[in-house]
Amino acid sequence: MKILHLDTNHPLLINQLSVLGFDNDEDYTSSKEAIETKIHHYDGIIIRSRFSIDRQFLDAAKKLIFIGRVGAGLENIDGDYAQKKGVHLIAAPEGNRNAVGEHALGMLLSLFNKLNKADQEVRSGQWFREANRGIELDGKTVGLIGYGNMGKAFAKKLRGFDTEVLCYDIKTNVGDENARQVSLKEFQESTDVVSLHTPQTPLTLGMVNTDFIDAFSKPFWLINTARGKSVVTKDLVVALKSGKVLGAGLDVLEYEKSSFEALFTSEIPEAFQYLINAENVLLTPHVAGWTVESKEKLAQTIVDKIEALSKSVAQQHPMI
Repeated sequence: MKILHLDTNHPLLINQLSVLGFDNDEDYTSSKEAIETKIHHYDGIIIRSRFSIDRQFLDAAKKLIFIGRVGAGLENIDGDYAQKKGVHLIAAPEGNRNAVGEHALGMLLSLFNKLNKADQEVRSGQWFREANRGIELDGKTVGLIGYGNMGKAFAKKLRGFDTEVLCYDIKTNVGDENARQVSLKEFQESTDVVSLHTPQTPLTLGMVNTDFIDAFSKPFWLINTARGKSVVTKDLVVALKSGKVLGAGLDVLEYEKSSFEALFTSEIPEAFQYLINAENVLLTPHVAGWTVESKEKLAQTIVDKIEALSKSVAQQHPMI
């Protein structure tokens, strides 16, 4: 069975797949069009977010059995069409969920204690103690939107704090000992902190907009380590200016390219310029799940799932 690797990953990925008997080719530089001319030779693809896998690409991949995405989401793949063609989709949310949970907690504690602002002031010779008086997480209600791998990881990190943790999810019965599942109405009535842990779907695109924000009973803090396009940036800025949103920790941005590897290439939007200058906003470049440990865990998760898949479909695909 031949696998084409389209993005660099932890070396264990290729090493272990080779030991399992797979032939591995690497192409990290050719254009998507060039890849399409040879993809019919391959049974599997390993990709992060280099380019989208659309219908045209899938039609060219005539032997394709699986696509392995070394990450949590699958939005850069036309999943419905892939499944219609019998292509198995493999993601690895288990691989970086702990990293995302730790990053979300780090962002929240940094915002509450004004660590970024205070650091910059001290570095410039300013010593403002009262202006940097923080607030404590204990006693707050933290609300998680989306309670899958990432939401559960963050909830687990919060167990050491005296907080109430709520979760809201379109799926029923997902709450556990770390988070109580509630209706959206109760969620918006109670939470002091809102943390997003949702995939990018038609339901989550532009989800956090003015109407959504205004429905909350109390001003709240926003953490987004999920997908940038879930938040309408200009509406968030309005809420930050009015005090309805007290502060925001954003690891992902509406303006990211679909590859997640770069921001926009045109001029900086006015709303983003506000975020850059806001003292109560913390920004990171889509790295919540991007740790030394998660790089290895993601690769190992993909290997394990490919091995399991190859065993389960061996009769239908003898070449595996």
